[in-house]
Amino acid sequence: MMYKNKSSLWLTLGAAALLIAGGVATYYFVLSRKALENVPIGANIVPTDAMMAVSFSTEPKQWEKLREYGTAESKAALNKTIQDWRDRLFTDSGFDYQADIQPWVGDEVMVAWLPHQTITSGTLPKPDSPPSSPTEPAMVMVFPIANPQKAQEVLAQPKLLTEGDISERSYRGIEIIETQGLPTQNYSIAVLGEKFLLVTTDANATDRTIDTFRGEASIAKTPGYANALEKVQTSRAFAEVYLNIPVAASVASFTSAQPIPPENLEKLQQHQGFVSSVVLESGGINFKGLSWYKPSSQKTLTVENQSQEMLERIPTNAMMVMAGGNLQQLWQDYSKDAASNPIAPFNPEALSSSLKQATQMDLEKDFLSWMDGEFSLALIPAVPNKQTPQKFSAGLALMVETRDRQAAETALEKLDAAMKSKDFQIQPAQLQGQPVVKWTSPYGGFSVIRGWLDEDVLFATLGAPIANQILPEPENGIPSDSLFRETVPTELSPNNGSFFIDIEQVFDRRNLSLPQLPPAQAVWVNAIQAIGVNAAVVSDRSTRYDIFVNIKENTLPSVTPSPEETPPPESQESSP
Repeated sequence: MMYKNKSSLWLTLGAAALLIAGGVATYYFVLSRKALENVPIGANIVPTDAMMAVSFSTEPKQWEKLREYGTAESKAALNKTIQDWRDRLFTDSGFDYQADIQPWVGDEVMVAWLPHQTITSGTLPKPDSPPSSPTEPAMVMVFPIANPQKAQEVLAQPKLLTEGDISERSYRGIEIIETQGLPTQNYSIAVLGEKFLLVTTDANATDRTIDTFRGEASIAKTPGYANALEKVQTSRAFAEVYLNIPVAASVASFTSAQPIPPENLEKLQQHQGFVSSVVLESGGINFKGLSWYKPSSQKTLTVENQSQEMLERIPTNAMMVMAGGNLQQLWQDYSKDAASNPIAPFNPEALSSSLKQATQMDLEKDFLSWMDGEFSLALIPAVPNKQTPQKFSAGLALMVETRDRQAAETALEKLDAAMKSKDFQIQPAQLQGQPVVKWTSPYGGFSVIRGWLDEDVLFATLGAPIANQILPEPENGIPSDSLFRETVPTELSPNNGSFFIDIEQVFDRRNLSLPQLPPAQAVWVNAIQAIGVNAAVVSDRSTRYDIFVNIKENTLPSVTPSPEETPPPESQESSP
C-alpha cells in the first residue's frame, strides 16, 4: 500500500502505536526464546553473517564525555559527524532524538552492517526483494524499547514528509513501513514485538533481521562470541565492537580491484572474530579486545608471553617502539596470514626475495633461525650536534636476543662479505669502549652500526648516529617516560608484545619529513598525543589486545552562547 508524502514518516499516524500494541503475541514468542545474557541485546536479532556490529551506550553523560576530547578543530569535526548522522537518521525524518527517541529507548543501541547475500553465501536475493547493490552493505539499526507505553505515545504522533512517499507491507506477520524517493537514503522500519524498533537502509536486510528475530542464527550465537565478549566487558563501556573476520575478508575481496585468491581467502576462514569494549577514560579512549579462531580451525597459536626486559634498553626519547617476546615466532605467525590479509603492511615473501637477491642469503634459515628471543625496533631522534650536522634527524634501532650467538656471528660475517662485494665500506670501530662494525654506503646515503649488548643481544642502527644512546644501556629506559606510562596499558603482564607511538613527535615535520596528511585526516591525527598497545596470547586460539589512545586536551576554553543566541544543534543534545 502506497501513501503520499502528506502521511507521516517512519510510522504513519497511529501505525507505531498499533504495531507496538499489536506485537503482544510476538512479545510472548520472544519471551519463550532464551536470549543470551552478557551480550548486547541487539546481538540476539542481528543476522550471524553481519560484517560488523557496534553497540553504543545511550547514556547522555557518555556522549558528553566523548565531545570533551581533542583539539578545537577535532571537536568541531566530531560534532559535525554526530550531527550528520543524527540528521540522516532522525532530523531528516522529522524526529528529534531527545524528544522522540530518548524517552523510550534502552541502555544501548546496535548498529550493524549486513553485506549482500551474494557475497556472504553465494545465494541470490529473494525474488520479491527490492534491488540493492551487492557492493554496499546495508545498515541495520536496532533500538531496544525499554518503555513500550512511552514509545507508543511518541511514535504514534504524525511526522510529515516533505519529499518522497511511504509504503506498507508485511513479512512473516510483522508490519513494515518503507520510505521511497527520499533524496539521500530510504529506510525500512518495523517494530518487533514490544522489544525492538528496527530501522534498516535495505528492505532485504529488514527481512533477514526478521528471520533472525523468528529464530534463525544471530551473531549472539556465533561460536566463541559471548565468551570472548565476557573477557573484555566492563560496566563502563561506551561501545562494544564485533568484527566478523571471514565475512569482512569476503567483502574486502569482492570489492577490491585485486580480489584475494581463493586459497588465501580459505586461510582467513579459520578466523572467527574480533571483539572490543570501548571505555572513555579521563585522558583518552581505552580499547580492550580479543580475537579468536573457529573451534574447527586447524591453526593454533603458541602460548608464549615473555616480553619483559627489552624495553628497558630503549631511551626515553624514542618516538616509536615495537617490542616482542620472540621475533622468529612473530614472523612465522605473520607470514601465515599476510598473503590473505588485505591490510597487511608488507609482503613477507617480497622482503625475503629482496634479501635473497641482494645478499644471496635466506631470511629464515640464515637470520630468523637464531632470532628466537626478545626483540625491539625503535625510532630514536638524533641528539642535535651543531659541529657535525646530521643528514638524518632520527635513526632506527633493532635489538634482538639470541640463544645461539655462534650462528648469529656466522650469519653476520657472511652478510658483511655480501655488502662488501657491493662496495660498502665494512670496518671495525669502537663505541663507548665496545667493539662494533660500521657499514658505510658508497653513495653516502646511510650507514649501519652493529654490535653486541651483553653476550646475547645484537643491536643494529640505521640512519642518524643513535648507537651511543643504547650503548651502554640507558640509566632510564622508556618505561620510565611519563608519556609512555600514561599511554601503554599495563594490565597484560607478562605479555607477548608492546607498541608505542608518540603521534605528536612522529608527525612533527621538524623531526621526520613525512608526507603531509590531507586536512580531513590531519584534524584527527593532530588531536592524538600517543597510542599504546599491549598484546598477549591467552590460549592456543585467542589473543588479547589492550589499546589506549591518548588524546590531547583542548587548551582553548569552551564558548558558551549568550541567552540571545541559539546554540548549534550539537550543543543542544548530549547524545546522538
